[in-house]
Amino acid sequence: MSDLTFNKIAGGVLLTGLVIFGLREVSTIVFDKPAPEKAGYEIAVEESTEGGAAAVEVAPDWGTALLLPANIAAGQAVAAKCAACHKVDAGGANGVGPGLWGVVGRQPGVHGGFAYSAAMKEFGAKNPVWDYDHLDGFLKAPGKYVSGTNMTFVGIKKPEDRVALIAYLHSLGSTLPVPAPKPAEAAAPAAAEGAPATAEEAGAAAAGAPVSPSEAPAAQ
Repeated sequence: MSDLTFNKIAGGVLLTGLVIFGLREVSTIVFDKPAPEKAGYEIAVEESTEGGAAAVEVAPDWGTALLLPANIAAGQAVAAKCAACHKVDAGGANGVGPGLWGVVGRQPGVHGGFAYSAAMKEFGAKNPVWDYDHLDGFLKAPGKYVSGTNMTFVGIKKPEDRVALIAYLHSLGSTLPVPAPKPAEAAAPAAAEGAPATAEEAGAAAAGAPVSPSEAPAAQ
């Protein structure tokens, strides 16, 4: 083999190696992606209180809440969720759901011209008035409160939204009396019955010493 032929073969092998090496580097630059700091996909998860202590809802003070203009205005905004199925015309016209004019205080399952489910008719036979507490429970979870109802709405979870909505519905021709506002909570007693009234008396009681008549609390 001549030197020229050997040089050609060696050059071809070297060129092929350079081409392969170059292609590998280019592929690495184009397709290589940096490894994520954390493996897997980050998924946004809404926190749930299931399994933990459930928040205790305080019963609304209907006597105050129903008459607050701010609640009525807020309830009108919440009622936009109902507009696709319910009408609030004074004539009581029905839509996909029964008309809501005068619903507060009305008997469930009897509004004229609407085909109620058997479950709602049965509920109305047992509960002749849509009072404030029944409406609150139903609006929170219709399918649970009246099992078998045709109303598929998931419910209004926020208590303040339900109170506002009921305040608005009450303003739509309701004649159901408004309860008296709840009295303010009484102040906590200053001391339990029989407890020493002063620090000196407490110390004397702890030591077993009698309290002098002049320092003893007056009989109740």
